[in-house]
Amino acid sequence: MTVFSVWAPAASQVEVEVAGRRYPMEPGDRPGWWRAEADGPPGTDYAFRLDGGEPLADPRSPRQPAGPAGPSRTYGHDSFEWTDARWRGAPLPGAVIYELHVGTFTREGTLDAAIGKLDYLTELGVTAVELMPLAAFPGHHGWGYDGIGLWAVHEPYGGPDALKRFVDACHGRGLAVFLDVVYNHVGPGNRLADFGPYFTAAHMTPWGPAVNLDQPGSDEVRSFVIGNALMWLRDYHIDGLRLDAVHALEDRRALHLLEELAVEVDALAALTGRPLVLVAESDLNDPRLITSREDGGYGLAAQWNDDFHHAVHSLITGERQGYYGDFGAVAAVAKTLTRAYFHDGTWSSFRGRTHGRPVDRLRIPAYRFVCFDQDHDQVGNRAVGDRIAATLAGSPHREGLLRVAAGLVLTSPFTPMLFMGEEWGADTPWQFFTDHTDPGLASAVSTGRRSEFAEHGWGPAEVPDPQDEETFLRSKLDWSQPGRDPYRSLLGWYRTLLALRRTRAELADPRLDHVRADYDEDARWLLVSRGPLRIAANLGGAPVRLPLAVGALAPNLLAASNPDIKVTLDAISLPAASFAVVDTGHQD
Repeated sequence: MTVFSVWAPAASQVEVEVAGRRYPMEPGDRPGWWRAEADGPPGTDYAFRLDGGEPLADPRSPRQPAGPAGPSRTYGHDSFEWTDARWRGAPLPGAVIYELHVGTFTREGTLDAAIGKLDYLTELGVTAVELMPLAAFPGHHGWGYDGIGLWAVHEPYGGPDALKRFVDACHGRGLAVFLDVVYNHVGPGNRLADFGPYFTAAHMTPWGPAVNLDQPGSDEVRSFVIGNALMWLRDYHIDGLRLDAVHALEDRRALHLLEELAVEVDALAALTGRPLVLVAESDLNDPRLITSREDGGYGLAAQWNDDFHHAVHSLITGERQGYYGDFGAVAAVAKTLTRAYFHDGTWSSFRGRTHGRPVDRLRIPAYRFVCFDQDHDQVGNRAVGDRIAATLAGSPHREGLLRVAAGLVLTSPFTPMLFMGEEWGADTPWQFFTDHTDPGLASAVSTGRRSEFAEHGWGPAEVPDPQDEETFLRSKLDWSQPGRDPYRSLLGWYRTLLALRRTRAELADPRLDHVRADYDEDARWLLVSRGPLRIAANLGGAPVRLPLAVGALAPNLLAASNPDIKVTLDAISLPAASFAVVDTGHQD
């Protein structure tokens, strides 16, 4: 017999419908909970009826084969035969993350197809794969941030067993797996409010009433969120979670949800004997997220660093619109490389106020900041989803600047992250695509997207329709590109940098106070000191010659983006748009 349970505190009568037969449910051991036993082995469809109403999917459904609006299906986690018993996890220090979207990573768009690319990723030199959200959502394709069945793996990707096969295959190759999860909102069309006070109008978010984390009934909602996170880590052997937009988690309790979640995840890590990582996305520039609980922080492992992205992107591309307005100077890159945040209590013209808080460089290691020059948001939220390789298409220094951007990321003291395809300079777009099944919502999304960019001068015909399947298909990677130039050449540069990061411990040294950055704003050069290493970047259109302090031995050129880079006993000469790493033998 299978025990079915559900939290529905406002209902006076609850039934579970199992394989077409209804069973009355009795009050459970906790207030608001209902339970019943019925014959429901793995693979059995079921649904709940509240006060005689229509059948509704289980909020904690492990499978939704017919989509989030269809019946739930029982699933046995114990039936999968794992082969990763010797996997002991991968600590965050020294990691290199590769972000991918399952639906566009391969032509097939499934987890099983993605397994076929794992050998490529290990050869590339990354150590962890980060999957964009997999929670079940309506339709076939989408980014995944409007998930409804939060406990179920999206069926078009392959369902729960496919995710386990993927994780098992990653662990067999020494790759950790992180999963992007969304707890700040639930996708439109969800029926959670029918079951209980999962949302509250006490706080409003861009998606409407906030997830109820601090109002009456919130104990069970918090349990729902924390239980979901632990499920991915425990039952699917996921190594870490990327928490989407935690600044939108409205929680006024003394114990914030993030801190409570971190405590529970640390406890699970102790039980499993492997490190489990929580990485926050936040635009608050608040180091308390990644400060240890002993020092009064929330104790999360890391956070994405958008300031680093903005500094590099605006310097490489010349863009200054919107939130790029305060960036674009070499000094901004130098500051983020040495202090993590650019806005650390400084004026933000985009926000019209001061923003952020300084990072304690003596207490917070640099690996707690995930850095990148491309990610799904920073590409996909552009009007036409153009990657940097496409944005720079008209630049005479395109190839050189792509190499400089890669160099700045992969020699930084932070935890680097690549967005799928950037390593070969993929110029296929990655656009905003949806497959909403509700006609009204589909129309609203298409209209809203075009209206949003019309304010910035884009014509309706220029902005891809998210609901058009071609928008999705255009966003798939072209795997023929890395086998030919110029893509192959850039891929070789990424592999060189990743190999150098593995072999030279100075590049993964997390001590921010040991990083020094010198620069010349007019000449557009940057020289970063990491122990005996000098990381030189010329972002200008003219050659530069930079002095080197050297030790007893002659300097050794470890990596050069351009064959015309020359090193003498006391200087390095860089042509336009070039990047180099030199071992001077001189320890700062």
